[in-house]
Amino acid sequence: MQILINEESLTELKNWFANYVHTFQYDEPEKQQNIDLKEDHTMRVCTEISNIGKQLVLNDDQLRLAEIIALLHDIGRFEQYARYNTFRDRSSENHAELGIRIIEQFGLLNSFDNTIKNVILRAIKYHNRHSLPLEETETCLFYSKLIRDADKLDIWKVVIDNYYRNEENKNGALELKLPDTPGFSDEVYNELINKNIVNMKHIRNLNDYKLLQAGWVFDINFQPTLDCIKKRRYIELIRAVLPESRKIDQVFEVINSCQ
Repeated sequence: MQILINEESLTELKNWFANYVHTFQYDEPEKQQNIDLKEDHTMRVCTEISNIGKQLVLNDDQLRLAEIIALLHDIGRFEQYARYNTFRDRSSENHAELGIRIIEQFGLLNSFDNTIKNVILRAIKYHNRHSLPLEETETCLFYSKLIRDADKLDIWKVVIDNYYRNEENKNGALELKLPDTPGFSDEVYNELINKNIVNMKHIRNLNDYKLLQAGWVFDINFQPTLDCIKKRRYIELIRAVLPESRKIDQVFEVINSCQ
């Protein structure tokens, strides 16, 4: 598949994104903080995906396609927060599908070839799924894996930074307002011991959520991403904010074997 995307198209989308985000303004500091959080996240994911892509020796057009996917992957988050006051899809709606509706509503990809447009939309559609579909084009799967890796790298940064803040400075929205209760779910333990990605339906408290995040390492697709995880010590940092437990030690032995 030939990919041709000029720098002007990327710049126009970046300008649109900035203007769109700035329509979500709140007088309440906490609400504005969460909008800013998602805007900053998007910018960092654009950087992450470009860095991974360069290490995979993508050409300039391929890198621009990757960055467009990163720029728009969470565009539904802003409307989601405005409507529902949460980032939890299970309590509102799927932010990827909402994002696709917004992209279509504004005709953001109308200037692109249909093949390119479909790759962008499908990569966004799949970026937050439990797993990727088996029947897809090689190109779509490649860019879907790329955005999933880049997204995880920055989500790890954001949530870990939050876990290490003082209690009064923590952002409850990042923890999905889950209870910080003792213990963890047997279902979460069993999934991770078997090297499976944890399904959100099993998440009952904050420990479950932290374990789920550590288990994302099972869904990493490219060596440059794994290298970043090791260099930044993401898995070690998550382990340090979980309780002492032989079962949790066993989970992290399995997780560390995959790095």
